[in-house]
Amino acid sequence: MVDTLTHADTFRLGGDIAVNRLGFGAMRLTGQPGNFGSYSDWTGGMALLRRAADLGVTFFDSAWAYGPQTADQIVGEALEGRNVVIATKGGVDKPAPGRIVVDGSPETLRRQILKARVNLRRDSIDLFQLHRVDPNTPIETSVEALAQAQQDGLIRHIGLSNVDQSQLKRAMSVAPIASVQNRFNIAEQDDNSLVDFSAENGIAYIPYGPLGANPMQPGAKLDPVAALRWLLQRSPNIIVIPGTTSMAHLEENMMALETV
Repeated sequence: MVDTLTHADTFRLGGDIAVNRLGFGAMRLTGQPGNFGSYSDWTGGMALLRRAADLGVTFFDSAWAYGPQTADQIVGEALEGRNVVIATKGGVDKPAPGRIVVDGSPETLRRQILKARVNLRRDSIDLFQLHRVDPNTPIETSVEALAQAQQDGLIRHIGLSNVDQSQLKRAMSVAPIASVQNRFNIAEQDDNSLVDFSAENGIAYIPYGPLGANPMQPGAKLDPVAALRWLLQRSPNIIVIPGTTSMAHLEENMMALETV
C-alpha cells in the first residue's frame, strides 16, 4: 500500500508550474474503448482521481474527445478546489461512436476552450493542447488561436499532440509551446530525437501509451512499474500519465517513483 508520494521529482511546465512527473491520464474514465457517453462508475472514478491527488499526483491529463467531454467533466467535479494542474486537449471531437472529426479552426478551438472551462470548473485552463493537426488548417493558424486565448486569460499554457519536430518548430515560431504529447514507450521509440529536442527547449514531453509491449518478449506486456520507471529515467522533461480505473493499479503505478 502506497500512503503518499515520497519522491517529488518535478518538472516546471511552461517554466513556471512545478508538477510531479508521475501524472494521471483520464482517458479511461470514459468507459470502454468505443463507448459513447458517461463513465459507468462516476462515483468510483471521482474517488480514484481524488486518491491520486492525495498520493501526490499534481498533473491530470484529459481531452474534449474523451467521452466526448465526460473526462473533462469527471476531472472537473472530482478535483474542484484542489491545488492541481489540469491539462486538456481540443481540435478533435467524437460526435458519435466510431466517428472522429479533426477541426483545428480558430472558431472550434475557441468554442471548445470556453466549454472546457465550464467542464473543468476552472476560470483558466492550465494547459490546453492541440489534439491533432488539422490538415485543412495550418498549424500556425491553430496556434495563433490558442495564443489569443492565452492573451485573453482563458488558458495559461499551449501544448501540442501528435506532432513531428517540423510541426513543433512551426508552432514555436508563433507562440511559446509548453508541451508535446505523442506516443512513446520502451517498445516504440521513434520519437527519441523529439524527446531530446523538447528537453533542450524546456518543453515537457508527455508520452501516451506509456505501457508498451516488451520487445524482448513478443506478445507480452512489460511490467508496468518498470515501463514507467524507464520513461522517467529517459529524460527529465518527461511527464508520464498512466491511466487506470483500478485503485490497486493506481497505487502500484506510484511505486515507479521509488528508484527514480
